[in-house]
Amino acid sequence: MVSYFVPRGRFLLKAGNLRQVVQQQHQPAQLQLQPIKGPQPQPQNGSLPVVRHFRQFSSNPASKEAPLHHRRPHQKQQPNPSQELAQLRRNILSRWTGFLLRWAPMGICVFGAIEWQLQKQRCERDGQPRTASELQSRIYCSLPLRILSRCWGWLAACYLPPSLRPYVYGWYSNTFNVNLSEAQYPEYEHYNSLAEFFTRPLREGVRTINQEAPLVSPADGKVLHFGSASDSLIEQVKGVNYSIEDFLGPLQTLEQANSGASYAQALKKQNDGSTELYQCVIYLAPGDYHRFHSPAAWTPTIRRHFSGELLSVSPKVAGWLPGLFCLNERVLYMGQWKHGFFSYTAVGATNVGSVEIYMDAELKTNRWTGFNVGKHPPSTYEYDELALDKEPTGPPKEFGKGDLVGQFNMGSTIVLLFEAPKNFKFDIVAGQKIRVGESLGHIAGTK
Repeated sequence: MVSYFVPRGRFLLKAGNLRQVVQQQHQPAQLQLQPIKGPQPQPQNGSLPVVRHFRQFSSNPASKEAPLHHRRPHQKQQPNPSQELAQLRRNILSRWTGFLLRWAPMGICVFGAIEWQLQKQRCERDGQPRTASELQSRIYCSLPLRILSRCWGWLAACYLPPSLRPYVYGWYSNTFNVNLSEAQYPEYEHYNSLAEFFTRPLREGVRTINQEAPLVSPADGKVLHFGSASDSLIEQVKGVNYSIEDFLGPLQTLEQANSGASYAQALKKQNDGSTELYQCVIYLAPGDYHRFHSPAAWTPTIRRHFSGELLSVSPKVAGWLPGLFCLNERVLYMGQWKHGFFSYTAVGATNVGSVEIYMDAELKTNRWTGFNVGKHPPSTYEYDELALDKEPTGPPKEFGKGDLVGQFNMGSTIVLLFEAPKNFKFDIVAGQKIRVGESLGHIAGTK
């Protein structure tokens, strides 16, 4: 017996009945719907019954019992052009969305890598340090770092159960090399939150203030950069500059603005040429002592609060992003000490919950500005100013050397910009670890 298998019709039949079955399948539908009268023809001897696919029969028992002449052929609905157009648009949108979600991240990464290499080649060609381009700087400033910093500040202020404090504070101490033996309260259980642990006070006598030095370190940290600040551009780290005018803001008086001298020269109180402007930048790491002190005896006369970005101020970022200190939020106090002009600036950073100045209760940093991601002040001159020498509550505040000034709720940076005699010499080196009260410099011939 020779049999053939036809996949499409699912037939199993003999070769002699193939033409008959094909003719029956092509009969009009009206003839198939008429009831068949009389006895059904029996299959011939030796022929196999036609086995149709089970999907051709209805699975509903009621439909099997119904007479054949009550069944009606299924009428196909006419398509609606508007529905077809809407469905086509949805299909196109879904395809483009899937394409973008799949390939856009890879394209961004490729574009970023190309931009990074091009900027690297430009810096090498010009013989400059490898710094961020304008595009890279804008992208970095557009990140929601202020929202992240506010969330971290809220989390750090949350109450921590005593049973978890040894584990959390112990992990933090091991990660950032915290020397808890110098703290006034060395027990982990004493600190109710991470914020209290960050701003822990030190024991009496742990830091000795050098009374012989004219200027001492205001904080525990790492010296990023120091040197002369006689030009309009000064270095935040070696080879990376920022503008004094953008950092401090406009001159305080019209007399200084109309003097005709450069900005750096107009700041000086001594106009006989015997003094010069100097700067010193100290970075506070997360494991350092987070309170900062007065480096000398001086009197602040004005306070300016620049509500800028909250970018990282780590040494790597400071060496990569020019003008970092001018972009970041900062609290600036300008005044005078025995050698002339003196300014003291606490610079905010990523994850710094706030900068607190003990004498300035009105100061509020890291304020909520809404979800304005990527929107920045058009000028660095947008700031809040408070004249401290005109306060009705009493005489202006005077700081003594080593007096407590304020605290960071996480690591950040202190920038000192001051006027001193031309024979002032620094006693520090870049990258050096320094502690509160240690000498920053001396005046040659008086050491």
